[in-house]
Amino acid sequence: METTIALLILMVVGLGAASLFFYAATNTSTASDRQLAMAVAQQHIEEMRAVLFTDATLNATAGTVANVTSAGRPYLVNTVITDSTVVLGQPTLKTITVRVTPQGAGPGWARNVASLFGSVTVTTERSSLLLGPNR
Repeated sequence: METTIALLILMVVGLGAASLFFYAATNTSTASDRQLAMAVAQQHIEEMRAVLFTDATLNATAGTVANVTSAGRPYLVNTVITDSTVVLGQPTLKTITVRVTPQGAGPGWARNVASLFGSVTVTTERSSLLLGPNR
């Protein structure tokens, strides 16, 4: 009788440990997906920082969508550029927002509320070399 109770307790503890292992493995996969998506977003932001402020690629857009493959994984990259400040008809500050969504991510990605429902968002601002009207 004592052996049966001990085996039952050991089985409950073993199932709890197996459940924690599965949870940790799922979160590790999700963290990897998030890390790769963040690298794609950062690379896209760096490309936007490398062009001149007056370049046509930095014109205000409602959103451009591109498919990108990195490390053998497809990503959907959505870029939104807005003119935050306009002085004398010329933009002097632009806000660039890049949202990257991995296609076919791991099982925990879409369930993770902190991931903004399956995407990584990076925002930056670019300013021109023009002086404002009060200078």
